[in-house]
Amino acid sequence: MLLAQAPKAWPRLLPQLKPSALPRTLGGKALHVRYQLMSGWGPETGRQGQSQGPGLRTRVLVTALFGVGLGGAWLAARAEKEQRQQRARTEALRQAAVGQGDFRLLDHQGKARCKADFRGQWVLMYFGFTHCPDICPDELEKLAQVVQQLEAEPGLPLVQPIFITVDPERDDVTAMARYVQDFHPRLLGLTGSAEQVAQATHSYRVYYSAGPKDEDQDYIVDHSIAIYLLSPDGLFTDYYGRGKSAEQIVNSVKRHMAAFRSILH
Repeated sequence: MLLAQAPKAWPRLLPQLKPSALPRTLGGKALHVRYQLMSGWGPETGRQGQSQGPGLRTRVLVTALFGVGLGGAWLAARAEKEQRQQRARTEALRQAAVGQGDFRLLDHQGKARCKADFRGQWVLMYFGFTHCPDICPDELEKLAQVVQQLEAEPGLPLVQPIFITVDPERDDVTAMARYVQDFHPRLLGLTGSAEQVAQATHSYRVYYSAGPKDEDQDYIVDHSIAIYLLSPDGLFTDYYGRGKSAEQIVNSVKRHMAAFRSILH
């Protein structure tokens, strides 16, 4: 029998093997057997005594952990970039001097209100009028959805929704109280004299113009369509046109909340 590979201990054992114990071919000649020391080969070694390094499972785990680390770093960098862009946009809007002035109006319960009353709160504000046939109800419904979605987010501060009329001639305290109850329980309606409303709209650069009256003395008021976001410092922070969905506004408000740093303290 020819031995191509055998440990040193095998020569001492060969004399003890009987001829019948060795496999034979059909021609009667002994079958050449090549022994291979199996213990010297394994998933993590090559030739006996030569290590091949970490196994496949270890390499996969290290690669996965490395990938997770890179992904986390990329997400953190993107979030930081978005916050920087948000702060830059806020500063640009602030320098435009929108909403920097004060206002003094009456709420739908007849209580005097000014801008300072909402200091420390996030505010979403919309300008419109109660006789608006479609746009104002749609925008106020969207505003209510935004506030409700933000209310459902644990850990977020409450947002105060406000509706300011641009039609003080018809929208008195009673009309405002009747109108705001159809949208959100915390929606605050604000009205006042023509001069007071003009002051508030001028501060936020809101355009409005009453159209001609018909035979029933009814008329439409043309006006800017935007929802304004005020920070807890009382500063104009962002605005959302008619094309913005409730979900887009919610995401924007949340980003502003995350990036907010008070400049009054």
